[in-house]
Amino acid sequence: MKTVLCSFCLKSGILCQKCSEKVKSGEVSELDLKIARLLLSLEETYPSLQNVYFYKAVDAGKTLAILVGKGDVPRLLGYGGKIIKALGEKTGKPVRVLEYGVDDRKFLEDLFAPLSIVTINTIWLPDGTTETRVILKKRGRRQPPFDVKALKEIARKVRNMTLRIEFTD
Repeated sequence: MKTVLCSFCLKSGILCQKCSEKVKSGEVSELDLKIARLLLSLEETYPSLQNVYFYKAVDAGKTLAILVGKGDVPRLLGYGGKIIKALGEKTGKPVRVLEYGVDDRKFLEDLFAPLSIVTINTIWLPDGTTETRVILKKRGRRQPPFDVKALKEIARKVRNMTLRIEFTD
């Protein structure tokens, strides 16, 4: 697994000067360290993790979002979802895997998967701020398979995006 931290620091648990500066400056959080170590420990069981670039982890109450490099989402979702299940069990939260550095539409599609997005609109508010309205296609009468409040918080923390989520049949 690739990350901004050196693999020796992740394996040993003792941070070098460079890595400890990144933690002190806030570039890397304690949660990032914890998730990077978890992914590194899973690397032996799942070799496809060796090519995954881990950027950041975002905690949003009931849900954990993991930001990885472009094209790395299938590598984390592979093995029948066993990597995500293992991460979920060790953190005690459901995990969402998102691509880093993609456009807003791709980000929202990854965030709300498996539901499909009908439309995305930008709402301009009188105070000069904007909200992004996302209309999702509902599957039958069931509740969505995720916590909507947690996903709104993830969008706010990762992209500074205020979401208004609606459902249609």
